[in-house]
Amino acid sequence: MNTDSIQLGLKENWKQFTILVIVNAFVGGMIGMERTIIPQFAEMEFGIASKTAILSFITAFGITKAIANYYTGRLANRFGRKNLLLFGWLLAMPIPFILIYAGSWNWVIFANVLLGVSQGLTWSSTVVMKIDLVGEKDRGLAMGLNEFAGYFAVGVVAFLTGYVANKYGITPYPFYIGIFISVIGFVLTALWVKDTRAFVHKESATDTTEQLKNVFLETTFKNKTLSSVTQAGLINNLNDGMIWGLLPIILVSLNYNNESIGIITAIYPTVWGIGQLFTGKMSDHYSKKAMLFWGMLAQGLAILLIPYSSDFYVLASLSAILGLGTALVYPTFLSTIAQASSPKQRAESIGTFRLWRDLGYAFGAVISGITADLFGIDYAILLIGVLTIGSSLVIKFRMPEKISNN
Repeated sequence: MNTDSIQLGLKENWKQFTILVIVNAFVGGMIGMERTIIPQFAEMEFGIASKTAILSFITAFGITKAIANYYTGRLANRFGRKNLLLFGWLLAMPIPFILIYAGSWNWVIFANVLLGVSQGLTWSSTVVMKIDLVGEKDRGLAMGLNEFAGYFAVGVVAFLTGYVANKYGITPYPFYIGIFISVIGFVLTALWVKDTRAFVHKESATDTTEQLKNVFLETTFKNKTLSSVTQAGLINNLNDGMIWGLLPIILVSLNYNNESIGIITAIYPTVWGIGQLFTGKMSDHYSKKAMLFWGMLAQGLAILLIPYSSDFYVLASLSAILGLGTALVYPTFLSTIAQASSPKQRAESIGTFRLWRDLGYAFGAVISGITADLFGIDYAILLIGVLTIGSSLVIKFRMPEKISNN
C-alpha cells in the first residue's frame, strides 16, 4: 500500500480516532456489567461463601485476557487490527446470555473466560490502532483518551447495573445492558473502523529506535525501563482485581445496599477514567517516572486505609484517591512502552506488557482470596496495599529517568 498519502497525528486522523474511542467505551462497558454485582450474584444465586471461589471468576478473566493480549500483540501485524477487533466482539455476544441462564457457577467461570479473550482482542486492538494513528507527539494523550473512554464506561455501567439490580433484582435485567453493548460494538466496528497497518509502515520509515533482540524477555526482565513499567502494571491490576472482588463484599458486610455499593465501586473507575483525559496529556510533557511513582504510591496508601474505614464519604474518598492514582499510571504505562520500543515491535511489546499486567488480575484474585479465607479480608487488603507501595519503590530505584530501549 502506498504510504505517501498517510499522515500521522491526532488532528489528521481525528475521525477514525473518535470512532475507536467510542468503540472502546463499549469494550469497557462489558466489564462494567460485572463490576458491581458478580460477587453478590455468586453468594445469592449459587450460595458460594468462600472468597477464593468467588474470586475465581476474576482469575479466569485475568488469565484468559492476559494470554489474549499477548497473542493480539503478536497477531496484529499478520491478521490486521480490525479483524481481531471484530472477532473479539463476536466472542462477547453470548456472554450476557450465559450469565442470565447460568445453571451453575462453572457457567459463570466460562462466561468470564470468553470475556477475558474478548477483552484481550478488543481492548488491545483499539490501543494498538490509536498508537498507530497518532505517531510520537500525542501518544500519551491518545492513551489517555482511549483509557478514559474504556474506564469511564466501566464506571457508568457499574453504577447502572448496581441501580438496576437494586430495583429489579440481580438477574436478569442488569445483563440486558451487556446484550445491547456487544451488538452495538460489533456493528460500529464492522461499518466504520479501518485497519491501521499502513500507518506502521509509514512511521517505521523514519524511526531510529533500536529493535530489541527478544521482545518478550526485554519487556519482562532485562530492559530497565520496560520491565519496571511491566511490574508496576502487574501490581496495578493485582490491586484492581482485589478491589473488584473484595470491595463489594466489604460494603455488604457494612450493610450498604446495592445502590450505595454501586456508587462507591463506580467512583474508582469513573475517576480513573476521567482523570486519564488529563494524565495522558501530562505524560507527553512531564516525567513519566515521577507520574508512575506517585500514582502507585497513592494507590498503595488508599488501599491501606480501606480496612480502617466504614463511613460512606470516607470510603467514597478512598475510592476517588485510588482512581486518581490509577489514572496517573495507566496511560503512562502504555506511552512509556510505546516510546521505548520500535514501531515494528511495538504491538508485541505492548502485548507482552499487557500479558503481565492482566495476569495481575489473576494473581490479585488468588492472593487476596486465599489471604481473606485464611486470615480475613482486612489482612488481604493490607497485603495488597504493601505490595503496591513496594512497586512504587521499584519504579523509583530501578527505572531510568531517560526513556530508551537500552
